[in-house]
Amino acid sequence: QVQLMESGGELVQPGGSLRLSCAASGSIRTINAMGWYRQAPGKERELVATFTIGGSTKYADSVKGRFTISRDSAKNTVYLEMNTLKPEDTAVYYCYADSGLRARRSWGQGTQVTVSS
Repeated sequence: QVQLMESGGELVQPGGSLRLSCAASGSIRTINAMGWYRQAPGKERELVATFTIGGSTKYADSVKGRFTISRDSAKNTVYLEMNTLKPEDTAVYYCYADSGLRARRSWGQGTQVTVSS
């Protein structure tokens, strides 16, 4: 199994920046994709950004040009760099990892990002 631990969420003003981190442990060699979802109050969880072992990335249209997903293989950590934050980016951000032949999905506990003045 894969365990995930997010960090970095906090209150930030509109136009500000944050970097979220997601550290993976456990069966990390079986991971074939990692990324971030977010869920705002009263809304469904939505994909924000994803990173495959093959190196490809995908972003939600609402964050393209503002968010960047990256990884540090030596630290088994995936990052989400968020710039030009908007109030509508306010949500709980969840890290996920798909592992094994059946792409079993593991989730982190979530980290709160609040964009407000």
